[in-house]
Amino acid sequence: MISQEQNDALTRTDAGTPMGDLFRRYWIPALQAWELPEPDCPPLRVKLLGERLIAFRDSQGRLGLLDEFCAHRGVSLWFGRNEENGLRCPYHGWKYDITGQCVDLPSEGADSPMCRRIRLKSYPCIEAGGVVWTYMGPPHLQPALPELEWVRVPAERRYASKRLQESNYLQALEGGIDSSHVSFLHAGALRSDPLLSGSRGNRYNEHDLMPQFEVAEFPGGLLIGARRNADNDCYYWRITPFIMPWYTIIPPRAGHPLGAHAWVPIDDQHCWAWSINYHPRRALNEAELQAMKDGKGIHCRYVPGTFVPLQNSGNDYLMDRAAQKAGVTYSGVEGIAMQDASVQESMGPIQDRTRENLCPTDRGIVMTRRLLLAAAQANREGKPLPGLAPAEQHVRSCAIELPRDRHFNEHARHGLFAPLDTDPITV
Repeated sequence: MISQEQNDALTRTDAGTPMGDLFRRYWIPALQAWELPEPDCPPLRVKLLGERLIAFRDSQGRLGLLDEFCAHRGVSLWFGRNEENGLRCPYHGWKYDITGQCVDLPSEGADSPMCRRIRLKSYPCIEAGGVVWTYMGPPHLQPALPELEWVRVPAERRYASKRLQESNYLQALEGGIDSSHVSFLHAGALRSDPLLSGSRGNRYNEHDLMPQFEVAEFPGGLLIGARRNADNDCYYWRITPFIMPWYTIIPPRAGHPLGAHAWVPIDDQHCWAWSINYHPRRALNEAELQAMKDGKGIHCRYVPGTFVPLQNSGNDYLMDRAAQKAGVTYSGVEGIAMQDASVQESMGPIQDRTRENLCPTDRGIVMTRRLLLAAAQANREGKPLPGLAPAEQHVRSCAIELPRDRHFNEHARHGLFAPLDTDPITV
């Protein structure tokens, strides 16, 4: 349980709030690169951390992310004309380049001093790992570009999707940190999903419903170890890195690709749930890619033409009580992603954490909240922040069997901090 003040500090992300100011210090996944496929393509509405923005690719292919609304009369530039290296408002023809600078006021003439004075808020963008990233913080504090492992692998080793989640980012992030729910919520999927099945670890998940949690700090965030009983007098450890400010890496199963998430606030009541599968050493094969496109594993199916999941709150996530009763799925909801979304969205847009009753398996959640609050305080005081330096992002998850007298933080580091182009450690 935390206080209302702490809950507000953790969940509010507008500019001027503790988390809002903290998150603006990091590069943010704004959209997938294919959403802006070519120069002068249609602009896109983008909402991040409560700010309504417009993204476009100009005639030279350069990326721009601006305040959505024209400085003249407040028209949405989504209706604008993307042409000749700028975005032109359709109302009176005011035109802006990728820096937000007004470059043409047709009604004022070519030499208008007013044109030079008009500038929309803009944020820098880069393209890396198939993602368009933006930085929304103070320009003089802009960090180095992100070097998460899934960003650094070649494109053929990676598949990424995103979906709209109707909840605050924190309850989604906390779901990604909580490994204990796998034995319940995802029980049926461990046996049937082609991106999860066949792992010896699945049996440990199903048989040991009382995992013990150990949390270790590292410069980029936390290493959250869930320990279950295994064969041959060993423990089965699933170690989930939490990388500041909102990334989790999912421990692998058998020879399947690694999984990763980013939980990016749209506003305080919605977030983007980014889901990434990747392999650090090999290309994803056709069967894996098809399963991901079909919504298996951590991905989902969509309402056509949108990022809204086909299973959503409006249709009760297509819950199947017969499948629940028969044990095909534990919750009656099909698919890992929507099993998570259904329970997290059911908490309400912002969970009231003053009413919760935490237990030892929630240790990772408690430590994550403490880290976020401490980082927000460090940001206010101008101190260094965890996870900003590229080297602090060089971590992956692993699943490993260890003798009972060995702790993951000492004996699994070779798997957690392995170099690129090496196979994951998995069970």
